[in-house]
Amino acid sequence: MKNIRKRRKKREDQARRPVLNRDVDMTLISPHDDAELDFFKKRALSSAVVLIFFFAVLVSRLWYLQIQQGDRYRQMADNNRVRYVEVVPPRGNIFDCKGREIVTNRPSFNVVLSREDSGLNDEMLKKMASILGEDVSVLLERIRKMAGTPGHIPIRLAEDIDWDKVAFIENNRLELPGIRIEVVPRRIYHYGNLASHIIGYLGEINERELQASAAGVYRGGDLVGKMGLERLLEKDLRGEKGREYMEVNALGFEQKYLKGIEPLPGDDLKLTINMDLQRVAEDTMAAQDKAGAVVAVEVNSGRLLVAASAPALKLDEFVGGISYKAWQAMLDNPRHPLVNKVDQGQYPPASTYKLVTALAGLAAGVITPDTVFYCPGYYRLGNRIYHCWKHAGHGAVNLVQALAQSCDVYFYHVGQLLGVDRLAFYAGKFGLGRKTGVEMQGEKPGLIPTAAWKMRRYKKPWQEGETLTIAIGQGFDLVTPLQLCMMTATIANGGTLYKPGLIESIRDPSGRLVEQFEPHVSGRLTGQAANLKIIREGMIEAVNSRHGTGRSARLKGITVAGKTGTAQVVRLRQFKHMREEDVPYKYRDHAWFTCFAPAENPEIAVTVLVEHGMHGGSAAAPVARAVLQAYFKGRLKKAGNPALVMSSGRGGRSRAD
Repeated sequence: MKNIRKRRKKREDQARRPVLNRDVDMTLISPHDDAELDFFKKRALSSAVVLIFFFAVLVSRLWYLQIQQGDRYRQMADNNRVRYVEVVPPRGNIFDCKGREIVTNRPSFNVVLSREDSGLNDEMLKKMASILGEDVSVLLERIRKMAGTPGHIPIRLAEDIDWDKVAFIENNRLELPGIRIEVVPRRIYHYGNLASHIIGYLGEINERELQASAAGVYRGGDLVGKMGLERLLEKDLRGEKGREYMEVNALGFEQKYLKGIEPLPGDDLKLTINMDLQRVAEDTMAAQDKAGAVVAVEVNSGRLLVAASAPALKLDEFVGGISYKAWQAMLDNPRHPLVNKVDQGQYPPASTYKLVTALAGLAAGVITPDTVFYCPGYYRLGNRIYHCWKHAGHGAVNLVQALAQSCDVYFYHVGQLLGVDRLAFYAGKFGLGRKTGVEMQGEKPGLIPTAAWKMRRYKKPWQEGETLTIAIGQGFDLVTPLQLCMMTATIANGGTLYKPGLIESIRDPSGRLVEQFEPHVSGRLTGQAANLKIIREGMIEAVNSRHGTGRSARLKGITVAGKTGTAQVVRLRQFKHMREEDVPYKYRDHAWFTCFAPAENPEIAVTVLVEHGMHGGSAAAPVARAVLQAYFKGRLKKAGNPALVMSSGRGGRSRAD
């Protein structure tokens, strides 16, 4: 019985065990088991892809932030702790030919607002307006101008404040968050307004200039050259900005200075100008309230010694920005102080052009030094009469006498024999009618007409009568005082036309020579030595003979050679019954005098133009004489100079001299 129970239990256990035989029927396994297995496999794969994707995004973002944009975010982080301010470099100094300082720099104090750290509100603005003595509207306008600039660039609220305001702001810094004092260099003019048109002035950079400049060179509020050498050589003079880095606390207050970049000062300029002569020229013009120009040049190099334009600019009015009232006053001034008359003023050359007519006549062979023409006081061409300035006439005169006495009739004859085109050819040999290339801003070319020019300009043929007026420097003729001085120097040195030089050298802040300027020959009058000698004789007679028109320029012990000229502005028939001093200023003739000395061995040429000065001999020659006296100081005879001899014997108003 017991065995039977054991066998039964064994069979039941075997029945409950899983069948492992390979021949088992697969239909006994459920089909849902495979689908469930596939689902779990896909789910695991999807989870792995999602994890890999998120890890890839995380790694990519970390790479972008730390590698690609690392510098940017590092800078942003530093900006929370470190501030930098640009340090304006000192502009280059300007010296005269003897190494004397004309323009240098001094420290000045500006009030600036750091927008990132300021608690700017109405109360703050009112407080700053009270401290600075300004209207709130003025400060708001200065803030508005900087609205489009980056926030780290400070706003200048005031410039060049006095020491009392500096001390008050520094002592109350805790109550003025975002306000600080910056120290910047400011121009000093050691000779006042002398040579103001050469030097020029600085002004705040405008939007057009800012857009045209290279990135990072300037920012709003910077000062740049607006005129003269300050503008022409801005790149040389401006230097390179530096930076000061400082650590700040959460309120924006400076904690300590960090290492910065020192600014690099601009290059220094040494000019050819002699400030002693420049002072004499400008003071002489100013003493008689004259407008015009004085130019002096070394005849054997072309180096400019004097380049004076009158009236002078008031440079102090431009420091820190000129007021609208002062600017408008200059624009309305009939003497045009904003124009550099040395190279921008264009005037009829009047009788000084007779030097060109004389050379053209000799070179073309239409006259000789001994050619004589009779002057009865007028010249008839067809049914028109052309008068000489001396109504009684000069009688029979040769070339030297005609130059000395400035006889119009003589040069009417020569001009008619030559024609306008030959006159223009020889005028071009002297550099007239084109720019000289001087280092000045806005130089004008003048005008020397030809028959073809008139046809192009007016669609009309040239008239023979126009040649007569051209021959004595009237009509369409226009020259600048600088051109006329270079022409005079060419006559003096025997035929070499130099480019006028204004800048002698440029040196970097360490004193290393950057550029040295040597004399540059623009042209030569070849084969004209004998003819130029005759012209020089005529110029000597014009100053030193009894009937010369330039006697006011005589010097004791130095032989001066010169030529006068009086250029018509308008026909004065309506004023012929009036005294000269009663003629309205704007209708008076311009006065010229151009000369060189010593005549035997020329060193210096001087040209003077007095706007509406009436007569070259009485208005312009004495100015030239003053410059020559200063130049030859120490070489003049101790007996003194002769008293000025004014022109005499002129019937009525002088037109030519």
